[in-house]
Amino acid sequence: MAVRVFVAGGTGALGRRLVPQLVARGHQVTATTTSAAKRALLEKLGAEAVVMDGLDAISVGEAVAQARPDAIVHEMTAISGKPDMRHPDRFFSTTNRLRIEGTDHLLAAAEATGVPHVVVQSFAQSFGPGAGLLTDEDPMDPGTATMARRLSAGVMHIQDVVPEAGGTVLRYGGFYGPGASDDVVEFVRKRKFPLVGEGTGWNSWVHLDDAASATVLAVEKQARGVFNIVDDEPAQVREWLPYLAACAGAKRPMRVPKWLAKLLAGEFAVTLMTEGRGFSNAKAKRELGWQLRYPSWRQGFKEELA
Repeated sequence: MAVRVFVAGGTGALGRRLVPQLVARGHQVTATTTSAAKRALLEKLGAEAVVMDGLDAISVGEAVAQARPDAIVHEMTAISGKPDMRHPDRFFSTTNRLRIEGTDHLLAAAEATGVPHVVVQSFAQSFGPGAGLLTDEDPMDPGTATMARRLSAGVMHIQDVVPEAGGTVLRYGGFYGPGASDDVVEFVRKRKFPLVGEGTGWNSWVHLDDAASATVLAVEKQARGVFNIVDDEPAQVREWLPYLAACAGAKRPMRVPKWLAKLLAGEFAVTLMTEGRGFSNAKAKRELGWQLRYPSWRQGFKEELA
């Protein structure tokens, strides 16, 4: 059944893949951007374009009220430009605000206008101790490192407030694909992305198109609760990073000890490379009927990033 969908953040890397999939399945889409210059892009993708400031409660409330959607999808981030691993708190500060304040504004607008379903983007990253894959019922743990805890504030807020409001949390894996992984590939090709320590940190990946298709299913099935939107093969950095380099035609990444990496790139870079848990996608496949085009990053990296 076709519904009216309000996509907050329609011009981001995922929004640009999500909007066309929703339109192709017959849904009426209103999508937002912070820039009037990007309205034409959203219209080209098939959406009605709206300029909205996700950090302004009035702007959000008016946009949602005018669209009268059946579902809201929160895909707002402010991740652009080359990552600053020395100062990640600065790089992710606006995104954290969008995950906290922006989420609260959208939930309030949904309640005020009677929107029955809200889907919110989160991130599958957890640094707590333990072994095995994290399920959708397992809470994410920011770990003990100061910077990791600071950067996790947004996803921790989403974890707390969205399920309580009856919404849906999609914990996406690391995105790759057009517009999502270009900077990483460039760093790898220039040998500026070394393997830190033993590279024992785990990552779960997902191609943008697979993330978008899971989001469409969450909307259509009015799914509730938390879902891990990741591929079938979580991997340690020491496994996926050399493979990515080979796919990109780059030399094998250099290896640096943790103490040196901490001096050069900061605490958070070391945490990313040496800690972290993998995530299970069993619930999304079972309850959403999700089928991945790229079940493994191995296939996806080879086809998309070479």
